[in-house]
Amino acid sequence: MSPLPTPLPAVVASIPSPPSNQLEIGPLTFNYYGLCIAVGVLLAVWIGQRRWEARGGSVDDVSAIAIWAVPAGLIGSRAYHVITDWRPIEDWYKVWEGGLGIPGGLIAGVGVGVWAARRRGMNLGEAIDAIIPGIPVAQAVGRLGNWFNQEIFGGPSDLPWAVEIDPEHRPADYLDQETFHPAFLYESLWNLALAGFLVWIDRRGVLRRGMILPLYVMGYGIGRFLLETIRTDPATLILGIRVNLWTSGLAVVASMLVLVLLARRAPLSYYAAAPAGDSADDEPEAELSR
Repeated sequence: MSPLPTPLPAVVASIPSPPSNQLEIGPLTFNYYGLCIAVGVLLAVWIGQRRWEARGGSVDDVSAIAIWAVPAGLIGSRAYHVITDWRPIEDWYKVWEGGLGIPGGLIAGVGVGVWAARRRGMNLGEAIDAIIPGIPVAQAVGRLGNWFNQEIFGGPSDLPWAVEIDPEHRPADYLDQETFHPAFLYESLWNLALAGFLVWIDRRGVLRRGMILPLYVMGYGIGRFLLETIRTDPATLILGIRVNLWTSGLAVVASMLVLVLLARRAPLSYYAAAPAGDSADDEPEAELSR
């Protein structure tokens, strides 16, 4: 009689957290969180430039908007975070430690970007449709900075893609747990999928001008709402509910209303206005200034 086979040990896998959140090059020290944000911004600007150029616009237009919109977005993001988290005033400028509230960044960055586009006499609806898809790409890259800071994670998990969190970064209720849901990674992947969807639906030629923005807000709001339900980090509560759940829910509802209004009143989008039978390489004519 042959001996019973020895059971194989369970394979335990997880994503290790980086040993440091800083990159040192000679006398210079860079924070990975800030580097991720910078790379994300550059990618968003590049995507916006390529999409605007494909519509017959100038890449300089997008660069001019970014000069104003990017700082405004960072200030708005930080302001939203410190206000909703009740941070002391001396911590307002410590961006490298993490803590950028995306809702505040969107309000300030998009608002200032719209102002800058109007100043340059750009067709506002077309500019929005061209530039917005780059924003979730920037968010996707920026979220990787949370990995270096060991933040934005969910509850304990033993899934193969769970992230290892050092004891000093664990919530007080889970000090005995080592691995957690990588909420930052889930959001990053969601944002990449959202960016791809926005580009795809835009080129389908079924939208009205300016619809890309509310579609983005609605898509991001849905994803953020779902992810907020698994996060375990402390958060400001309103009626016992995390503040970002309220913000995400309101954003989804507001974006749906805007979509209804645009569907009734806005002119056809760039690709929707293309003559029937045009290929993707035959770009339709568009009026890119007011």
